[in-house]
Amino acid sequence: MLAAVLAFAPAVYAADELPAPAKAQSIATGVWLVPGGLWPGRQPDGNSVVFDAPLGVVVVDTGRHEWHRDAILKLAKDQGRDVVAIVNTHWHLDHVSGNPALRAAYPRLRVHASDAIDEALAGFLAKSAQESAAYLRDESIPATMRADIAADAATVQNGAALRSDVVIDRSGPQEVGGRKFELHLARDAVTAGDVWIYESRTRVAVLGDLVTLPAPFLDTACPQGWLEALRKIERTDFLTAIPGHGKPLTRTQLGIYISSLAAFIDCARSAEPAATCSAQWLAAVRPLLSGDAAETALATGLTNYYVDLLRENGGRSAYCKAGTVESSG
Repeated sequence: MLAAVLAFAPAVYAADELPAPAKAQSIATGVWLVPGGLWPGRQPDGNSVVFDAPLGVVVVDTGRHEWHRDAILKLAKDQGRDVVAIVNTHWHLDHVSGNPALRAAYPRLRVHASDAIDEALAGFLAKSAQESAAYLRDESIPATMRADIAADAATVQNGAALRSDVVIDRSGPQEVGGRKFELHLARDAVTAGDVWIYESRTRVAVLGDLVTLPAPFLDTACPQGWLEALRKIERTDFLTAIPGHGKPLTRTQLGIYISSLAAFIDCARSAEPAATCSAQWLAAVRPLLSGDAAETALATGLTNYYVDLLRENGGRSAYCKAGTVESSG
């Protein structure tokens, strides 16, 4: 997503200015959201969700920036609980970069994730780290963004600390931290292996980047597998769905997102101008957005960028290893 962020998120933060610290929000009994963010002049943080469990707290995704992981650690401290487990929905750095810091604070915790990060460390992430040198020399890029790029490169160099202790290789019920979850593995979706979580007692579903707003992030995606995963989620009896980026969604709102994504992917596979696909996306997801002008501009730029990316690679990302592209209908 770096190229898209650099191209379409104008820098409004000064080099020494930081976004407001993340604050945990209660979304159900014993469940908290630590919201991520998409800030101009910064790399993003994904949302984190924290579940209270008999043995401690279970953290789903750990963000990228120090202020995000500090909010997670503060929540655990305020609850008087140890972090006993991390579940990573996928390997994108805005979801896993906090893992080493949480491991340092709680050395006995266990990380649960798919094995897709192994290939990413040798491929996408290694390439990104190599390309970072050019970005760091480019003084037209905001200092805040260059600091984030340098931090990402250091995170990749320490890639062993991001790998899972418990590999999620199939879907099914699993006890984590003494609490029962349904852990679902979606192959060839946003990445080669995405995990989404359903907790039946609260009817909370944590989706990672299977849902992102204001635009889908298609840098490593297999669109067909992504849509199949979303349709499985739609059949789950959830009450609240937590996206990888954006505010919690109701069942109706998730349905809007799924139909909008399917239409966007079909448009990207057509001969329609990219601007037409972008406008259709914005019109379809308008009920899910704030209407803020900067958000609208970012969504427009990102979707234009991703139309071109899909068309350059036969309807998917260059990192998708799945079979032939089919209609999303």
